[in-house]
Amino acid sequence: MRILQITPSFYPAFTYGGPTILSYELCRKLPTLGCEVRVLTTDANGLGRTLQVDTAKDVQFDAGFSVRYCHRMLRHAVAPALIQLLPGYIDWADVVHLHYVYSFPTLPTHVQCRLLRKPLLWSAHGAMSRWANSSRRTAKAFWDFLWYHGTAKNRLLVHFASEQEEKDARARFPKLHTAVVPNGVDVPVELDRTQSRAGLRMLFLGRLHPIKGLENLLEACSLLGGQHFGDWHLAVAGSGKPSYVAGIRQQIASLEMVDRVEMLGEVTGPAKKRLFENSDLVIVPSYSENFGIVVAEALAHAVPVIASRGTPWSGLEQNGCGLWVENGAQHLAEAIREIAGMPLEEMGVRGRDWMQREFNWTLVGQKIVALYGSLA
Repeated sequence: MRILQITPSFYPAFTYGGPTILSYELCRKLPTLGCEVRVLTTDANGLGRTLQVDTAKDVQFDAGFSVRYCHRMLRHAVAPALIQLLPGYIDWADVVHLHYVYSFPTLPTHVQCRLLRKPLLWSAHGAMSRWANSSRRTAKAFWDFLWYHGTAKNRLLVHFASEQEEKDARARFPKLHTAVVPNGVDVPVELDRTQSRAGLRMLFLGRLHPIKGLENLLEACSLLGGQHFGDWHLAVAGSGKPSYVAGIRQQIASLEMVDRVEMLGEVTGPAKKRLFENSDLVIVPSYSENFGIVVAEALAHAVPVIASRGTPWSGLEQNGCGLWVENGAQHLAEAIREIAGMPLEEMGVRGRDWMQREFNWTLVGQKIVALYGSLA
């Protein structure tokens, strides 16, 4: 099958977080499963920044797929060249796979797929879910009206990464045709885990944004009780708006935790692997996650996890590799105290086995290809 992936950003635009990484990993796997893959995207790498890539022709990747980067002119993904190329690329494909919801390529892709009678798989990546402080609700509601009433009669299948994400979306869009396939994760063949010499090494890794609940985690750390709990250290890895990051630094200072909390900025590639290997515990206190790829990544590196109930990871407790708790500061502090007395190394091994069984990219890729087949 010929599969066209359409996404507003693509590797190596790490600034956009999990969905960009996931679409790249999927494209790496699909050629091994018999798919011919092309990607149509932009060179966006955050506001005011673009990737240093060739935008004049398709770029060939060693994994066996090609990418056409279109130059971003405005905002995050406004690229006129993408609109010009869209009909020809869609006409080439047997199935179109669209990523993201509230982005520039979304409506043009829906319209062209309908005009050219091409089936469409649409990965929402959590955008159809809502939380208490969701932004731009009015603009999103208008956008939802346009695609749902104007283009949802396409040969359209909406892909969700968890049953909770699907439930949230179907409550608002009951006529959608949907499918649930979890995201995949790379399970490293070899690990070089280190032992702690200075107490519990905790890690928060992800986009720095209010939805991630980092403020609650910092408050929880301030409740650990110093000498009554033992030594600990928290590494915070990720990037966000400068004003928000400044607020986080101010909170750390006001809680007098500058010596215990380290802000690392964005961490990718081999440095990210080493960060997992040098951590005893990953904490994901998000208010809402459609999947939470950092949970899967941590477990794949044999690191147990505390995740909030805003994530779909109740299986942490069922598989004996972490805790699933409310994301308030007191709840998080109690969970940290509890898990510190548990066999973290054994829990990490169980989590790694779970990822290999159910979330490896070969298995997930096969399920996605099956969705393509059902559409084609």
